[in-house]
Amino acid sequence: MELNHLQTTVRLESTAVEEEGSAASVSLEAEIPEALYRGMKDFIGCNPSWDQYTLMSSALASFLFQNGCDDRAVTERYLDDLFATTGS
Repeated sequence: MELNHLQTTVRLESTAVEEEGSAASVSLEAEIPEALYRGMKDFIGCNPSWDQYTLMSSALASFLFQNGCDDRAVTERYLDDLFATTGS
């Protein structure tokens, strides 16, 4: 695997002040291997209720939860996605 596939660029375009009951949102840009991109594109094509933002957020929550993150919001997102249906 080439080094540029492992490099990740994070760009904070805007951060929202987190108020009670609302989630802040940060824009993220990352280089990923083409095979992962094709897999993401194919999945979204077969599951119209998902989009790239939902998929990436779900994948990140799953990774964090499975690797010991104990943040309640991450756990809730992980469990919500775990029991959500992928069909439309």
